[in-house]
Amino acid sequence: MSETLSFSQLMLPEPLVRAVTELGYETPSPIQAAAIPKLLAGEDVLGQAQTGTGKTGAFALPLLARLDPAQNDPQILVLAPTRELAIQVAEAFQAYARYMPAFHVLPLYGGQSYTNQLKSLKRGSQVIVGTPGRILDHLDRGTLKLDKLRAIVLDEADEMLRMGFIDDVQTIMDATPAGRQVAMFSATMPAQIRAIAQKHLKNAEEIKIASKTSTVERITQRYVMLDSNQKLDALTRLLEGEEYDASIVFVRTKSATEEIAEKLGARGYAVACLNGDMNQAHREQTIRRMKASQLDIIVATDVAARGLDVERISLVVNYDIPYDSEAYVHRIGRTGRAGREGKAILFVSPRERRLLRTIEHATKQPIEQMSLPTGQVIEQRRIESFREQLAQTIETQNLSFFQELVTDWREKLETTDVDLATALLYLAQKDQPLNVAKQFPELRQPHARGEREERPRRERSDRPAGDRPERGPRVRREMKGDYNTYRIEVGKEHGVRAGDIVGAIANEANIDSQFIGNIKLFDHFSTVELPATIPNEIFQHLKKVYVRKQKLNISVDTGAAASGGERRPSTGTGPGPRPGAAPRAPRKPRD
Repeated sequence: MSETLSFSQLMLPEPLVRAVTELGYETPSPIQAAAIPKLLAGEDVLGQAQTGTGKTGAFALPLLARLDPAQNDPQILVLAPTRELAIQVAEAFQAYARYMPAFHVLPLYGGQSYTNQLKSLKRGSQVIVGTPGRILDHLDRGTLKLDKLRAIVLDEADEMLRMGFIDDVQTIMDATPAGRQVAMFSATMPAQIRAIAQKHLKNAEEIKIASKTSTVERITQRYVMLDSNQKLDALTRLLEGEEYDASIVFVRTKSATEEIAEKLGARGYAVACLNGDMNQAHREQTIRRMKASQLDIIVATDVAARGLDVERISLVVNYDIPYDSEAYVHRIGRTGRAGREGKAILFVSPRERRLLRTIEHATKQPIEQMSLPTGQVIEQRRIESFREQLAQTIETQNLSFFQELVTDWREKLETTDVDLATALLYLAQKDQPLNVAKQFPELRQPHARGEREERPRRERSDRPAGDRPERGPRVRREMKGDYNTYRIEVGKEHGVRAGDIVGAIANEANIDSQFIGNIKLFDHFSTVELPATIPNEIFQHLKKVYVRKQKLNISVDTGAAASGGERRPSTGTGPGPRPGAAPRAPRKPRD
């Protein structure tokens, strides 16, 4: 059924169809195709389906279609067994409702501040997603009103039974209006779950979906645990350090295909994007170019990669983790074709661990964690590739003209064959340097599977907690002593945060964050304290660095102007003591 239907054929409103299309969903999954029409018609549904079969969309889409946008009181209540699932379901509602005006969804779970939850409840939300314990707390306090509730969903009901929440669920169900619609989803149907269904569901037809998800045996599957702001760097490392013929990189949105393809192209890759805005002729031309080895990488959404069959594709990168396991299987199925070996790598952030476990559970296959290629690995790959090009050139090209030039130059320059070859090699590799190990500091990868990460204690900083991007190992410990205050031409009006400035300086200048002093944000510019011993070449490089689409244009700060005015930069071109200023006492770097 789901093979032939589209979401528009399920009679969903255009804003919802548009949203799921942009999210990369091609056709409804079996549970979606069976449940959506019934829930759209106002019927109750009892669904038995494994995690990862798309059941969130099965209840969220039709219930959103029946929502009254003019009413700001809770109309839909979703009960979930865990905080992680509550967040995931709330995010799915938000993603599906991106084109619904004035829509609000609120997750409620233990561990959150009651103060923040109370403020959000007072503002109003049409959809509440929460764990039974916290929902019951708010009902007892009188801070959550369900008198205008239109529908209630029990997600993973058997898991709530296993965790001992079933009595709370019963109490919450009894507190909802008699005429509300009920949707209940469970992987198994133990007696207590059926008893709840018989008590609260009206004439509900049971929908049972057998999981048919399977993976291609010849595909090696791995994942990288990393923070979201590390993805582009991680992707570049993989494309440099992994062996592959051609690769497809999957993202969720059309805009991401264009952005990532543009950034990879700027790094010298033969890359193109595929998304739903492209016509069929452009799409076919892109695929022909990849088959002809004119392209090595395609960045695509799920819907744009539909039917893509290129034998060269030996690596699939899931830049954005898919929301359900069927999409994951379809993605990695783009590789391992025609009996060839294939590789699939998945980027997972710490908050997406549950999605990873869902995919593993549905595919019945573990996905192994991997480390990103090191600088040494990338350097060796470049050297081997260059050596292969040399060997092929010697074997296939007529080099007599160049041999005469080399002989002539060797005599005129009075040098040896080795020195001449060394100089020519240096010139030939300048666009893609061979000696790069030190330019690829290791990314600190978050621990996977809930392991606790130990962090050193730090002194108080002016930068907000959690506002510091990830960087490589600490370097340049020789930069101690006097500090100068520098002005950079990016400020509050550009949306900059202190962490953005720290990340840019630390990454571009290779300065350990402990040597970056106080940062002050003004409307049109900012100031930052840095060691006075920064080499001039690094200082000149920082002038050209962009933060929030603004060039830093760093300069030595001269201090405050007249009272009430903004500070003005110095005209100096490099680091050093401020003109006319008394030397500052040396300060120790922060721990």
